Amino acid sequence: MDQDQLRDVLERVARGAASADQGTAELAAMLRRLPFEDLGFARVDHHRAIRQGFPEVIFGAGKTPDQIAAIAERIVAAGQALLVTRTDEAAYAAVAQVVPEAQFHPAARIIAHRARPAPGGLGTVLIAAAGTSDLPVAEEARVSAEVLGNPVDTLYDVGVAGLHRLLAERERIDRARVIIAVAGMEGALPSVIGGLVGVPVIAVPTSIGYGASFGGLAALLGMLNSCAAGVAVVNIDNGFGAAAMASLINHPPQAADG
Repeated sequence: MDQDQLRDVLERVARGAASADQGTAELAAMLRRLPFEDLGFARVDHHRAIRQGFPEVIFGAGKTPDQIAAIAERIVAAGQALLVTRTDEAAYAAVAQVVPEAQFHPAARIIAHRARPAPGGLGTVLIAAAGTSDLPVAEEARVSAEVLGNPVDTLYDVGVAGLHRLLAERERIDRARVIIAVAGMEGALPSVIGGLVGVPVIAVPTSIGYGASFGGLAALLGMLNSCAAGVAVVNIDNGFGAAAMASLINHPPQAADG
């Protein structure tokens, strides 16, 4: 259950398209699924969409295909969007048996399905990736941001070793409402972008690089020490985390009337 579903029921009752009894029955059915559903090995949080604006996301790593499919089936049965990160073809085959409409995005390692379109937010989320090797993380951010209901633009292979490639896209950079900058190696890209724009920049260090990159630690520390204002940093390879933060920025909560 989410706020859109609640609003739909109330609006239908208000305009006479549904009786008060019908509305009560629908709301009661929704409330019976709150706040979670116990599957034995997992407790599916059906209340998260109301608290945070988006349903529970399944982190696929470490879960069996059958576990992922069982959780996915209950999320979709509750009328919620499905997003499974860090997953694979085997898990998708299991999910497709119970959610045939689900799609697998191999580059992003994501399974996703959204039955209803989501509000588009205030503007575009731009995802800039320094190199082609950073694309798995960038694609995780892209697909996640789209499922979360954001228009997305992408700039790939625009790292600082060829800065002219980034500067050639200045118009697209300036149109963004929030920017996700994905980079490995020394992690300089977010600082460069942060010095060009007046919108939030979410830096994502990747584990790409040679020995002294220490699996992304060098990029992480470089980003944390950025001299550009307005740059925030998520964990190494956390494309989903960056997309979730960008979506919150792009969908600020609305104050209740009165």
